[in-house]
Amino acid sequence: MTVAAPVSPPAVADPSGRRVVVTVVAIQVACCLGFFSVMAHLVAHLRHDLGLMAGTAGLILGARTGLQFALLLPVGALTDRIGARRTGAIACVLRAAGFALLGAAEGVGALLFAAVVLAVGGALYNPAAQSLLAGVGPAHQAKGFAAYVTAQHVATVAGPPVGLALISLEPGFALLTGAAAAMWAISGVLFLLLPRTGRRAGPRPGVLSGVRAVLADRPFLLFALMTAPTTLLANHIMTAVPLLGFAPAAATLCFSVLAAIAAAAQPFVAAGRRGERPWVLRAGLLCAAGAFFALAPLDGTELGPLMVAAVLNGVANGLIQPSIFQRTTRHASPERFGSYYGVLAFCAGMFSFAGEMLVGRLFDLGSAGATAALVGVGAFALVSAFGTRGP
Repeated sequence: MTVAAPVSPPAVADPSGRRVVVTVVAIQVACCLGFFSVMAHLVAHLRHDLGLMAGTAGLILGARTGLQFALLLPVGALTDRIGARRTGAIACVLRAAGFALLGAAEGVGALLFAAVVLAVGGALYNPAAQSLLAGVGPAHQAKGFAAYVTAQHVATVAGPPVGLALISLEPGFALLTGAAAAMWAISGVLFLLLPRTGRRAGPRPGVLSGVRAVLADRPFLLFALMTAPTTLLANHIMTAVPLLGFAPAAATLCFSVLAAIAAAAQPFVAAGRRGERPWVLRAGLLCAAGAFFALAPLDGTELGPLMVAAVLNGVANGLIQPSIFQRTTRHASPERFGSYYGVLAFCAGMFSFAGEMLVGRLFDLGSAGATAALVGVGAFALVSAFGTRGP
């Protein structure tokens, strides 16, 4: 597939770019640490502290995920409309309120309301943060996004033990969610401390016009559809490894290795904007396919093959995420980046949501269904690898 793209302008001095990158990365560390510290222990809280049935807990988790993905389509364009700085601050306020509500909620209705607030805040956050990074200019753009994604991987590893330490103190889960709410509130203040961007001449793009503009860009829309499996490829291993029967220690080791390798790959992709080269994205997708093919025959006892899958998935994440960001920023103008990101993330999110539902049902059918599910996920990666093309 060919994605028509303007030639990147030559790098120019951008004195505010470094400040924007440092601030956005600090926001990412605080937000992700708060998020992953809670999410690692949320299911246990719903099941053991509140006594909810597994189906009810799944409904609450699914409501947050599904709504957040669905909102990405209009929210990306809304970010272009009201500005990334303001959108990010609103996102953090909503997420802080959502975690505070989650810690106090006991009934299903209150938990669902908290999930909705968290979903809206989450949908606003990523377009805002990535729009800010897309607007800093070529001199800081690629390295800034690499640091942004690395911060997420570090928080993925550090969040669960931080959450475990907080939940062991009184009042337990309420203290944990209160700490997460404080991290998001601080992040909202950091968004407001970012320098204001100059006002663009003419009216700001409307929400509907922004979405329509991206949908009319057929080469980019095809790119978004062909890379739709990437969110499922990045996240499903976190579900698949425990479902295959691996002990918590083995699963934790797998996720830690995965996150460390993904973080280590970021500087490689950032250097020289390698992510814009077609082979980088294709190599990442092939590694993702290999990871799920390696997982497919496992039964929860083979640590060696599990580590192979972790390494492959880590390399895949390290190559895919920055590559998609760099190719999107090369294609989209800064004032339209939110709209482009919204369409891209909407496609990936809805594919992931539907894929997780289908894969979950296949796992319920036993070992043969689990194998078929993992082979199917790997096949999606292969289709994407051969379906994507570069400029």
